[in-house]
Amino acid sequence: MAAPTVRSCCNMYRVKSHFILRKTTLSKYFKASFHCSPSRGTGLLLSLYNRGILKESFPEKAAQAELPDLLRSGRQTVYCGFDPTADSLHAGNLLAIVGLLHFRAAGHDIIALLGGATAQIGDPSGKTAERERLSPATVEQNARGILESLQRVFTNHELYFCPDPSKLGRVTVLNNSSWYKDWHVVQFLSEVGRCFRMGTLLSRHSVQSRLKGAEGMSYTEFSYQLFQAFDFYQLHQLHGCRIQLGGTDQLGNIMSGHEFIHKKTGEDVFGLTVPLVTNSVGDKLGKTAGNAVWLNRDKTSPFEFYQYFLRLPDNSVEGYLKLFTFLPLAEVDKVMEQQRQDPGKRIAHKRLAAEVTKLVHGKEGLESAKRCTNALYHSSIQALEQMSDTELQELFQEAPFHEVFLDPGTTVLDACRRAQAIPEGPRGYQMIKDGGVWINHQRAANPEQVLISGQHILSNGLSLIRVGKRNFYILKWLSM
Repeated sequence: MAAPTVRSCCNMYRVKSHFILRKTTLSKYFKASFHCSPSRGTGLLLSLYNRGILKESFPEKAAQAELPDLLRSGRQTVYCGFDPTADSLHAGNLLAIVGLLHFRAAGHDIIALLGGATAQIGDPSGKTAERERLSPATVEQNARGILESLQRVFTNHELYFCPDPSKLGRVTVLNNSSWYKDWHVVQFLSEVGRCFRMGTLLSRHSVQSRLKGAEGMSYTEFSYQLFQAFDFYQLHQLHGCRIQLGGTDQLGNIMSGHEFIHKKTGEDVFGLTVPLVTNSVGDKLGKTAGNAVWLNRDKTSPFEFYQYFLRLPDNSVEGYLKLFTFLPLAEVDKVMEQQRQDPGKRIAHKRLAAEVTKLVHGKEGLESAKRCTNALYHSSIQALEQMSDTELQELFQEAPFHEVFLDPGTTVLDACRRAQAIPEGPRGYQMIKDGGVWINHQRAANPEQVLISGQHILSNGLSLIRVGKRNFYILKWLSM
């Protein structure tokens, strides 16, 4: 399949295609509505609910009564915002992206909004202290990294998970700095600020939790919900957007957007939230918690990304298959049944890791992750030979990498010393004799052994030296 057509203009990225809701209430509503009229609109919401992707809606009753009809009436526009407070998105952001892609697969248009302006203010939602202030240059650099994350995931979804791309909705990536750059603060407060009541703003959970804390809350953070509300209004005016998707910690900001748009236009818009992704001990995945699994390769390699999902606890894998993959639920049930029949094969874990890695890093990234896995955990010489220098350095991040010339008669002892893998003198010599050194997964117990091509030196010109259990060194031979 040909790569999708991409058009970049200023702060916009577009892919052209020719190219939870509250569980107790919405479960009953969508199931009843679905069985009475299995339309695309109701079916999509029910499917997302059954997968666990949807958590809450706002306004709750209006969303239950009107949102299915809105989705059924024709192509709609759904947006989700991403503040560039780091130079990559992470696995905690991925669920919102997957949610957007489900809407796109159903034929609706989606917008990913980069918060080039709001990142300089700082969203207080879910935070116990004010974010570190970012310079405009840092925000701009971060926005480029996040744009790369989004473009790659959107493209991989179209290439590998959509049998008929012509049925997909449009994708647009915007940056809210494009409309704030011409605003003056007095004008903004005069036109936007007067539409908000202080009592309502103060009642938001994100505000209350901070006001009760030791550090309190700055006015800058307090104003964040005005800016996010205006973002929703701007997208509603320019793109007809009536649905905002965000994490559960964004519900207060979504509510502000709904109220602002209704006051300005008299129209109703809707908010949907996705659950926050947590690790096995309940901590939110993200940069603040220090446990981020990044979407950009230069921060988390495809191998590390693959291994994260491969190592999930058994009791998490079924939920993650529903949340992060596009497998039909019947297929998820089938995979889980295979897992129960033979738990040792970890079929569900491998399927999950493969599906999510392919979405984030493409087929090449998935193949790289598998090569690294085979090389590290299955002692595969063939996998080592197929690995690039980049993959080796990603896999063995702490391993020193040396480029050296290969002289005739170079021995195992010479190689270990050039890699600085053993101490100088008799002690290093004895370490090899005692069997403490491996080259390319094979024990090298003879220090005087001349290096053999194909055994000590792989066809890609590399030697992987291991001393003990965890100390790795990489040699790249330059003249062979």
